[in-house]
Amino acid sequence: MSYAAYKMMHWPTGIENCASGFVTNCRADFTPQIPLNHTEDLESDWSSRSGIGPVPNLIVTAANVLELYVVRVQEEGTREARNSTEVKRGGIMDGVSAVSLELVCSYRLHGNVESMAVLSIGGGDVSRRRDSIILTFQDAKIAVLEFDDSTHSLQTSSMHCFEGPEWLHLKRGRESFARGPLVKADPQGRCSGVLVYGLQMIILKAAQAGSGFVGEDDAFGSGATVSARVESSYIINLRDLDMKHIKDFIFVHGYIEPVMVILHERELTWAGRVSWKHHTCMISALSISTTLKQHPLIWSAANLPHDAYKLLAVPSPIGGVLVISANMIHYHSQVDFHCLGMSWSSIFFQELPRSSFNVELDAANATWLLNDVALLSAKTGELLLLTLVYDGRVVQRLDLSKSKASVLTSDITTIGNSLVFLGSRLGDSLLVQFSSGSGASTLPSGLKEEVGDIEGDVPLAKRLRRSSSDALQDAVGSEELSLYGSTPNNSESAQKAFLFAVRDSLINVGPLKDFSYGLRINADANATGIAKQSNYELVCCSGHGKNGALCVLRQSIRPEMITEVELTGCKGIWTVYHKSTRGHNADSSKLADDDDEYHAYLIISLEARTMVLETADLLTEVTESVDYYVQGRTIAAGNLFGRRRVIQVFERGARILDGSFMTQELSIPLPNSETSSGSDNSTVMSVSIADPYVLLRMTDGSILLLVGDPATCTVSINSPAAFEGSKKRVSACSLYHDKGPEPWLRKASSDAWLSTGIGESIDSADGGPHDQGDIYCVICYENGALEIFDVPNFNCVFSVEKFASGRAHLVDAYSQESSEDSEKSINKSSEELAGQSRKENVHNLKVVELAMQRWSGNHSRPFIFGILTDGTILCYHAYLFEGPDNASKVEGSASAQNSVGLSNVNASRLRNLRFIRVSLDAYTREETSNGTLSQRITIFKNISGYQGFFLSGLRPAWFMVFRQRLRIHPQICDGSIVAFTVLHNVNCNHGFIYVTSQGILKICQMPSTSNYDNYWPVQKIPLRGTPHQVTYFAERNLYPLIVSVPVHKPVNQVLSSLVDQEAGHQMDNLNLSSDELHRTYTVEEFEVRILEPEKSGGPWETKATIPMQSSENALTVRVVTLFAFFVLFRGKKLYLDSALLQNTTTKENETLLAIGTAYVQGEDVAARGRVLLFSIGRSTDNNQNLVSEVYSKELKGAISALASLQGHLLIASGPKIILHIWTGSELNGIAFYDAPPLYVVSLNIVKNFILLGDVHKSIYFLSWKEQGAQLSLLAKDFGSLDCFATEFLIDGSTLSLMVSDDQKNIQVFYYAPKMSESWRGQKLLSRAEFHVGAHVTKFLRLQMLSTSGRTSATAGSDKTNRFALLFGTLDGSIGCIAPLDELTFRRLQSLQKKLVDAVPHVAGLNPRSFRHFRSNGKAHRPGPDSIVDCELLCHYEMLPLEEQLEIAHQIGTTRSQILSNLNDLTLGTSFL
Repeated sequence: MSYAAYKMMHWPTGIENCASGFVTNCRADFTPQIPLNHTEDLESDWSSRSGIGPVPNLIVTAANVLELYVVRVQEEGTREARNSTEVKRGGIMDGVSAVSLELVCSYRLHGNVESMAVLSIGGGDVSRRRDSIILTFQDAKIAVLEFDDSTHSLQTSSMHCFEGPEWLHLKRGRESFARGPLVKADPQGRCSGVLVYGLQMIILKAAQAGSGFVGEDDAFGSGATVSARVESSYIINLRDLDMKHIKDFIFVHGYIEPVMVILHERELTWAGRVSWKHHTCMISALSISTTLKQHPLIWSAANLPHDAYKLLAVPSPIGGVLVISANMIHYHSQVDFHCLGMSWSSIFFQELPRSSFNVELDAANATWLLNDVALLSAKTGELLLLTLVYDGRVVQRLDLSKSKASVLTSDITTIGNSLVFLGSRLGDSLLVQFSSGSGASTLPSGLKEEVGDIEGDVPLAKRLRRSSSDALQDAVGSEELSLYGSTPNNSESAQKAFLFAVRDSLINVGPLKDFSYGLRINADANATGIAKQSNYELVCCSGHGKNGALCVLRQSIRPEMITEVELTGCKGIWTVYHKSTRGHNADSSKLADDDDEYHAYLIISLEARTMVLETADLLTEVTESVDYYVQGRTIAAGNLFGRRRVIQVFERGARILDGSFMTQELSIPLPNSETSSGSDNSTVMSVSIADPYVLLRMTDGSILLLVGDPATCTVSINSPAAFEGSKKRVSACSLYHDKGPEPWLRKASSDAWLSTGIGESIDSADGGPHDQGDIYCVICYENGALEIFDVPNFNCVFSVEKFASGRAHLVDAYSQESSEDSEKSINKSSEELAGQSRKENVHNLKVVELAMQRWSGNHSRPFIFGILTDGTILCYHAYLFEGPDNASKVEGSASAQNSVGLSNVNASRLRNLRFIRVSLDAYTREETSNGTLSQRITIFKNISGYQGFFLSGLRPAWFMVFRQRLRIHPQICDGSIVAFTVLHNVNCNHGFIYVTSQGILKICQMPSTSNYDNYWPVQKIPLRGTPHQVTYFAERNLYPLIVSVPVHKPVNQVLSSLVDQEAGHQMDNLNLSSDELHRTYTVEEFEVRILEPEKSGGPWETKATIPMQSSENALTVRVVTLFAFFVLFRGKKLYLDSALLQNTTTKENETLLAIGTAYVQGEDVAARGRVLLFSIGRSTDNNQNLVSEVYSKELKGAISALASLQGHLLIASGPKIILHIWTGSELNGIAFYDAPPLYVVSLNIVKNFILLGDVHKSIYFLSWKEQGAQLSLLAKDFGSLDCFATEFLIDGSTLSLMVSDDQKNIQVFYYAPKMSESWRGQKLLSRAEFHVGAHVTKFLRLQMLSTSGRTSATAGSDKTNRFALLFGTLDGSIGCIAPLDELTFRRLQSLQKKLVDAVPHVAGLNPRSFRHFRSNGKAHRPGPDSIVDCELLCHYEMLPLEEQLEIAHQIGTTRSQILSNLNDLTLGTSFL
């Protein structure tokens, strides 16, 4: 591998930071402007709300992913709650029936977010200003982002960088820092502080209202909003204030000027010196004057515990600050001081107030539920409530009580006044609603039966015991919740009772500690090529403690097949409804019935005829007995008139049917039409149906509209007048039905009075048949323009030039921003286009298929999809933007263009409608040939409860909509799919039918066990313990896995296990009282579980468990193949040592399970470990004898890694590597290598080469020679490197060594003994280095798929023996490193250099600096830059077509060549 590409395939999911703020709306949007008329606002439809109040946005970051959510609250009894079909979680609380998160925007940044704060705007509750997001990045970069309504995205309002030569003095000579920049904001929004380089405090001064910033209230008039901004910054050197070791800082409430409290340690100590030096921390409060740049000390407090680590600002009216340490909580203010110790805590303060129970508070996260109640999440996942008992502004005491157990949090934030978000890196993040009352009597009756943990009269101790146990967790189910229930309400405490209900969760598959690659249950043994890849799945160890789980990840969907039949020559399939008794249905039951109604007929279009099948219990062909047109192929079929009729459209006509009887036949085009000559041979090309209209596109590029009359159930042909004399040919068209009681597009119309009144006036109690909504026609012309018309009048309401070029935003051409600048650039670029299109055939790039759809959901917005001739899919998401004093500008521009009353046409235009382009980089393009113009997009509303659309074609894929976000999951198991439709009948509940290009029709259902709201479909199997390592036993399809479970043991039992058996020393317990000896201590107990996937896809079954001894940790588990050598002597097998090998010997191989362990008994006991060999039985019926121990042996040192090397067992035991031969009954050492390694973290074998990674000493490359039975060192890396994972990378005949380290880098080395700089072959040379930005814990070598069949690349470029490395990280991301040939690499590298400047990067981050190797202050010679970054290259497809061509021209290549290279890379690495 000389060159490679770095490609992410699954982005990070472990949430590290979360915050809430009014980013997309200001507070005033939530208060009722006109109290009497409940008008629907544009983003939020909350009227005066009693229970839940204004709800801010949620902002979360996971490594380099930033996501902004809006929180949708559904109140019980409102119209949406009645119409909603979504699954509600958590019952009804405070009048709220459901709360969900909806994605506003998501970005992948070129840098990991270190910390985040929300800069809010001070002022009353009805402030018109919005909050901004402050992000910090390594080493000292700060970006301030605000939400821009006009582009519906986050914009950078200011950037602050304190890096580089001119700021070098800030580091004070240090090179490495324990943590990145830490940002906190003043609660009143006057300033914020960023701690960089451990000692430098950067104060960011916020721009005050009315300070003359552009975009101030007076500039926009009264209605507009403006976000918080940063005006200037300056630095405070905390060392000048005699502060050395800063641990945390915070801004406190209730002062006229911002006051910052800093927690710092005067001199360092540690646990071993606490008896001499303790209480070394102190807090200092500085009053920050941003105008004078002064910061006087106003109060301080010393003698805080040495392990204090966190500050929490107490909200007004109390004020002050809480200091949290491992065993104590202190409250400090200028006038007051209180503290609360844990029951075991202070040996120094006997007279302290204590809590009634033990809990360790180190690594806790906290947020405020009320102004006097804080929620703390401990490291065990327990939720604690800390109440400040106060009178006026004086705190009397602190009270701590247990609440429920929940997920292990990494950050926690309160959203509004009744929601809290628990963000987690180790489990799924939860959105929880809480309700506080005076006691359990305030519970809604619905929740009492649901849980059974809420009883007012259970004694306190019993209830505490029960809530901390796992019994409740098991009762509720998955890891998310034991959050239900209230806190104990005992009379002597001033506790408020709280109720919690989980409302929503964001799935997380991190941290991926290890994974294994195995066959799926429903694998197809006959599959070949890319379809074979969907036979596999990735089984990952993820989570920690009680959030530990096995995550089964599959990149592609493999449907559960019900039945299949052969069917050749299929062109299309449709299912239609027919209900004979439709008239008798009451309107009120219509909504409920529609979704559950069974399909009546299946229509199959073949090349020259049509088949009709009845979809009752069995599919029976009824082609002969129905009036359908069956003599030729069908173009489309569907229902009209509320499913009372079926329409079937064929090439020269259409039929309307009632069931199986025809009621009307039309011939198309009309014989007597006076259209242009030659229209007689014009036939129907494509059809779009939206009850009661049918839109037809003809082969001559014209369109016809069939208009239905619901009263008579008949249809008439109408040729739209707007297109009569038009010369523009239509290339694609579609109807869009804007359904619902309040059609969404009406809000975009400039007639604002229309949009508010109608929805209310025609509403009735049952939400019945008048929820018809509006119908629009979306049309794309061959010149690439897009227009939207209203139907049936065909007035143009929205138009865009050059839709096919794929701009980032679509704005109505007649809108106020006639965007002169973009017009100019279009004209300029079209001239260049003409020049470049001689090289590339771009002029025939047109839209061949269009779809516009808004799926159900109270706030859902429409999507537009367009497929271009070259296979590119454009996806746009609609949003509303009401520009400032919009009307006058538009009227002006319209009358200037044409004074003949264009302004009245303008009145009905969707002037506030805009579209933003959505990236589809999870989808692999296919180069379509012009021959395949069949309909590829099939929209579905309910397939097993999911909604979205299915894309058929060469590379079919599912596009599912969750939280207004598209999730794309390919389906590669059947190759190309020619037709698809939904099917709902007795035997196939909400399933689907598709036909493959091989001519097989399959009826399937969606696999129910997977969760599809993730980058890849995932199935989580909870383990209730921490998984450490997993391996795959292919013969029996089993997964052996190391799990550790925390167990509470008495201290004396733990101490007695730390005795050194060999020396026979006894532990002296003199300094421990008997009381302390009987306390419990948590110990991790290890076991190896052998799991088998469930055939039906249900929960996995534990087939066997191998327990470890006490204080023995299992470190590694591997399936190894060992050879036992023997000679036959008088009919008996005599096993031989390899030293005695002769030609007469034969060998038998055994597949065994090898486990390496270590005894962890403290630093006083010499390290020992065991190697265990187990055989796994063949019999499936008896689980008891599934595994049997074959051999165990104790060795000095921990057994940290195992591997089989040419039938021998290689064991890393402490600082030695020993090769053992297996004699059939025991292991005998035959070769060893005494490396200086301290501890081997990974062993990899290829042929007779060994690669080992050490925890501190980088990598070693060894070889094994059978002749002299010796292990010899070939070369090593002389640098110091803390390895995480290693693997061989094979590219044709070249072998490279890959290693990942603790600084989130990867490096590629190679062995070149002939090169002079390799010190005669002793030193490994660097081939590439790259900063991944995440800790890579495991590499897996997989053979790349050949793409030579498709492309006309040079024959030598495609090597068959080419492998890529799939890797998993601790953030929950999965990616791969794939080798490239030099020509492709050079092309993509020059493209990458162009894209650094051509693409506007979010938060102003530079992708080149992000990917530089991080050495954390150690000496490092830079290696070659031979890895391209696909995270940057994927932006190329999102550029407008003109810019794509321009950049390709500048680097001397073509757009199609670049896209082909990127496509080949994606195809070659489609592993799952």
